[in-house]
Order: sequence, then structure tokens, then C-alpha cells
Amino acid sequence: MMKKLVPILAVLLVISSCGKNEQQAPPQGPAPFPVQTVTTQDATVYQEYTARIEGQQNVEIRSKVNGFIEKIYVDEGQVVKKGQILFKLETQTLNQDGSAAKAMVQAAQVEVDRLKPLVERQIISSVQLETAKARLAQAKSAYGSIAANIGYGTIYSPVNGVVGSLPYKAGSLVNPASEMPLTTVSDTKNIRAYFTMNEKQLLFFSKTFNGATTAEKLKVVPEVSLLLVDNSEYDQKGKITAINGLMNATTGTTEFRAEFTNPQGILRSGSSGVIRLPIVSKDIIVVPQNAVFEVQGKQIVYVVDKENKVKSRIIETNGTSDLNFIVTSGLSNGEVVVIEGTSKLKDDMVIAPQSKTATPEKVEVIAKDSVQPKTTTANK
Repeated sequence: MMKKLVPILAVLLVISSCGKNEQQAPPQGPAPFPVQTVTTQDATVYQEYTARIEGQQNVEIRSKVNGFIEKIYVDEGQVVKKGQILFKLETQTLNQDGSAAKAMVQAAQVEVDRLKPLVERQIISSVQLETAKARLAQAKSAYGSIAANIGYGTIYSPVNGVVGSLPYKAGSLVNPASEMPLTTVSDTKNIRAYFTMNEKQLLFFSKTFNGATTAEKLKVVPEVSLLLVDNSEYDQKGKITAINGLMNATTGTTEFRAEFTNPQGILRSGSSGVIRLPIVSKDIIVVPQNAVFEVQGKQIVYVVDKENKVKSRIIETNGTSDLNFIVTSGLSNGEVVVIEGTSKLKDDMVIAPQSKTATPEKVEVIAKDSVQPKTTTANK
């Protein structure tokens, strides 16, 4: 039995000895860490504003007369042309009134025709003829008013556009004072996006774009983009065309209007989106978000010196995104920062830098500044 145990013990001693040698192996030198050289660059900062979308014309269709809806010729969402019939109201009572008024016109005309020769022969005074003519004019006016109301019973589209909701059905009684319109026709060939800026944002806007008047400023404002609800960018660029001249005392904001063409009918009146206003920023520093960590609310990066030692440094940023920060202070052009693995570092630690270049294609940034509440940045 002892003879069998001796070889086994020998093997265990060899394995144990190897394990101790491996644990006591000396370190192989400084650990590698990815680094990036800080450079200044020009960038386009996109300020973002939530917008409501409306057609160029949103026309409420209302009845001008009292009546029951006899027929509805369109459906919700249907594209209609200017002058196309939309509704027909029952006008039987008006037709009866029209017949009576027409009879009054005929009677008044007969009276005028009867008095004319009598006046010419000076059998009666001309005053009687003038009185009869006045009654004829009054009868024609009454008939014309009723005839117009009969015409109002047929309702046509005043513009090209898309039919909105139809709250009333055939047989419903409507009148000019009805709370809801019969429908709304939206001209969506051109779309208007309305958004607001607060006082600080408006001041920043006014300082950024030169011009003594609003019209002059709008001439130099670049085209804007529209982000749709699925976060895709609308394929047509827009232009800011109007700024409200007054601040809303209740909300403390001013309304802007941007216009977009809508050739494919993608945009619908009543929907929402996000306006992106590009503003060029000169000589800014951008670092990857992975390079920055926080301690007690302070943003810190590790800077690598010429001897490959790292030192922590507090920086200040203007915004954040999924990938990058815009640095406003704390870093200078040409310095080197560690961009990954900062949790493993401590001051004066020596590393083996592995250089990585910044990707120049696109940098997305959401600004923290109250003047720029939400922006994205793209490198030039």
C-alpha cells in the first residue's frame, strides 16, 4: 500500500511546486491602455426643439345655415381638391321660403310695370312708381338672401388638402354655432413646424445670427432638419420663416415657425417632431465618454505625461452624449488622455499607451447648458 502512495505524493509535490512558481512570477511591465491625443476642431452643434406640425392651411369647415346633413361625399383622410363637394344639407324649408320670396319679386315687378305707363301719361304721381320700385328692390334682396342660404346647403372644399375627422353623421342637425366643425381640410403640400425658445435661448439665437431686424437674421439662419417620431430624419430640409415678435408672458417663450415641403405626403397635420438648428462652433475639444469618470460630482480624466505616468485632472464639459463630451476647460490641445479602463488607474501609475485616433465622421452631443437645452454635434 505504501509503495502505491509514494508515486502519488511525488506527483502532488511537483504540481504544488509549479503552482507556487507561477504565483511568484514577476510582473511583465506596464499594462497597456488605449489613449487618444486631444485636438481642437470645428463642429456643427445641432440645437433641438420639440415642434408641433401643422398644414400650411388648416381650414375648419362649418355650416353657414341651419340644416340636417343629407349626404357626406368624402371620408376621413381623403385627399380633396379645391371646389370639391364635401357635404349636402337638407334645404326643403329654405326652398319653400325661396319660392315664396320669388313670388314676391314677381308681384313687385308687375306693380312697377303697371305704374310706369300711368306715370308717363301723368295720371299718377311718380312717387308711387318710386315706391313700387323700392318694394321690388326689397323683394329681390330677400329672395337673393334665401337663394344664397340655399346655396350654402351644398358645402365645397375651399382648398386642396386632406380631410380630417368627421364628427357628424348623415341626419345630424348642424348650424353656424355648432361647437365642432363639420371637418377640417388641411393643405399639407407645405408643412409648418412650430417650436418655442425661452428668453435665454432667444438671446443666444439673436447674438449668434447677425442682423438689425428679424427679417435680416432669418436670411442668414441655415436650413433646419426635422426628426420624426421614429428618430429618423425627414428627407427634406426646412427654413425658419417667422418669429413671433412678443414673448408669451405666461410661458416666457417665443414661437418660431419653420416650413418644409411635403411632396410624398409623409407629414400629417397634428403630428409632432424635433427641429434641429445647426450652429457652427469653432475650436472645440471632444473626448470619448469612456475617458471621463465622476467623483463627488466632478468630471475627471487621466492625462498621460511624457514618462507615460497618468495624473487625474478635473475637467468641465458643455454636454454629453452616448459617445462623447464637449470639453470647455481642463484640457489643452495636444494632451493625451486614457480613453478606456480608467477604473484600473491611479495617480503616478506608469502605463503602456496604445494610441487610438478619434473618429471624425460624427459626434453626437446633448448640451446641458440652459441656453442650449438639447444639441447634437457633428464634426466637420
